[in-house]
Amino acid sequence: MKVPFLLGRLVFGGFFLYNGINHLKERKTLAQYAQSKNVPMAEAAVTATGVALIAGGASILLGVKPKLGAAAIAGFLAGVSPVMHNFWSVQDPNQRMNEMINFTKNLALLGSALALMGVDEPWPASVPVGHEYGYDRDYDDLVAA
Repeated sequence: MKVPFLLGRLVFGGFFLYNGINHLKERKTLAQYAQSKNVPMAEAAVTATGVALIAGGASILLGVKPKLGAAAIAGFLAGVSPVMHNFWSVQDPNQRMNEMINFTKNLALLGSALALMGVDEPWPASVPVGHEYGYDRDYDDLVAA
């Protein structure tokens, strides 16, 4: 389980880290879209969610307090998905389908974040912040797969 788990968390964490950075870089454009969905204080909301995505993604990627990182990602997905991808209130069939695809994709990502919250810490091959041991055990855990 160690190598697939490491690869999966690199992809999963990297996805959210990248998107958090993009939230900050493109906050004006994303804020306009959020405003069109009636999000109050849209630019502040985009900035705050960008920071949550960066913190959550980096946490998962590095394995530093990953339960908190997964909780940040889960909170983002649970809070944002029904507001930004409210397919049930869209009239245009193509836009409705796109919103439904994004909503259900976010539900699957939410399920993944919740599942990661159930993995015991410390994770193998993690940055040893607050660990009782150093790199030796992490390396041994990783190659024991």
